[in-house]
Amino acid sequence: MKLWGGRFTKPTNQLVDEYTASIQFDKKLAAYDIKGSIAHVAMLAKCEIISEDDANEITAGLKAVMEKINNGEAVLSEEHEDIHMNVEKLLIDEIGPVGGKLHTGRSRNDQVALDMRLYLRDALMDISQLVANLQEALLKQVKENKETVLPGYTHLQRAQPVLFAHHMLAYVFMLQRDVERLGGSWKRVNKSPLGAGALAGTTFAVDRQFVADELGFDGICENSLDAVSDRDFVVEFLGNAALISTHLSRLCEELVQWSSAEFNFIELDDAFCTGSSMMPQKKNPDVAELVRGKTGRVYGNLIGMLTTLKGLPLAYNKDMQEDKEGMFDTVETLKGALALFAPMMETMDVKQKNMYEAVRNDFSNATDLADYLVGKGMAFRESHAVVGEIVLHCIQKNKYLLDMTLQEIKGFSSIIEEDVFAYLTPEAVVNARNIAGGTALNRVEEQITIAETNLTETEHRLARWAKKIEPLT
Repeated sequence: MKLWGGRFTKPTNQLVDEYTASIQFDKKLAAYDIKGSIAHVAMLAKCEIISEDDANEITAGLKAVMEKINNGEAVLSEEHEDIHMNVEKLLIDEIGPVGGKLHTGRSRNDQVALDMRLYLRDALMDISQLVANLQEALLKQVKENKETVLPGYTHLQRAQPVLFAHHMLAYVFMLQRDVERLGGSWKRVNKSPLGAGALAGTTFAVDRQFVADELGFDGICENSLDAVSDRDFVVEFLGNAALISTHLSRLCEELVQWSSAEFNFIELDDAFCTGSSMMPQKKNPDVAELVRGKTGRVYGNLIGMLTTLKGLPLAYNKDMQEDKEGMFDTVETLKGALALFAPMMETMDVKQKNMYEAVRNDFSNATDLADYLVGKGMAFRESHAVVGEIVLHCIQKNKYLLDMTLQEIKGFSSIIEEDVFAYLTPEAVVNARNIAGGTALNRVEEQITIAETNLTETEHRLARWAKKIEPLT
């Protein structure tokens, strides 16, 4: 007989058991389920809903069950459907009928919402730390290659030169937004739904705030219907994870391109590449490619969760069992990618000379020539046309702007002087962008300082979160 089977006259069809059981994946919540149960039983005793002796016995039994789950001694069965029923059955087997008092004033509906919030809270901490680790790895490359010049692109065509450090800092600030979004979602994750019951609360005089305090929550979910039916916090996490994956994928695309013979701007460490089973010369950027590829499954988990929720009436529906696998998969996928990404970036070899030669042998300084002419009094639209003619001439002559003689370039405008060549060097072009957020060296140094301040703030935030979670350890 199932723990809920009192009103049923026949056992559940075995196929139904197999189809509806979630223990295959929600066993990940075992530690959270038991920790939440320990806090719940402490509250039941405090409120004199059960005796202190019963509470002590149940707590000891829960700890024994946790130990058996950890060492593989406990058998988690599909017959008992999910982690909640499995833990309760194991508890009753461990300490007898008194274990049945654990579920007083509680439903699996508020119980699972609690477990998922506890799980996701830990995931937010882990992922935030991993993102910060990646930011630090990028900053290491930034500082080691602070004056390296790189072609900047629009439409994947060379546009204007930038400092390689400036390019990498763009990703540092993308990731900073990701960390801040995770920090914002923490406020909505870190509320306790326990006490909401199945949907309407409970007739027992429970103390919801006591449980919330025991588990390090900032407060309680204010409405019992919302408490059990809300999965916004899961959707928000999946959305944040999708954006993190987007940013990683964009960087991966550049790493794949830059490590090719056609670009030859970087070389990834052998530890983060693989070879070909047929072509012995190959060194493939497989980690970057796979991180890029796994972005699709992270997007899929977000769309799957949104689709599951879109037509559900209040409060809990069995459809919501589909909330876990995608969340678990996204957490593990993202943690795996981030754990690899930081050391891959830290050990990356930046080919400074090749980057510089690429900038030297293109027309990415053409805008600066137009600006030079404007500085000499020519209207920008006219200067744009003049420089276009100069570029066309160079293409026809198979040369670049810095290869021209003074006499040759003055043939297009008499106001051009000898100083034009110093104006058009890659270093001058880069440092001319001396505005806040620009690619000039001193502006890049400002951005480094901002990024380091942001990392310190992240470190402090994670320390505050760890203090909140401390009761769980």
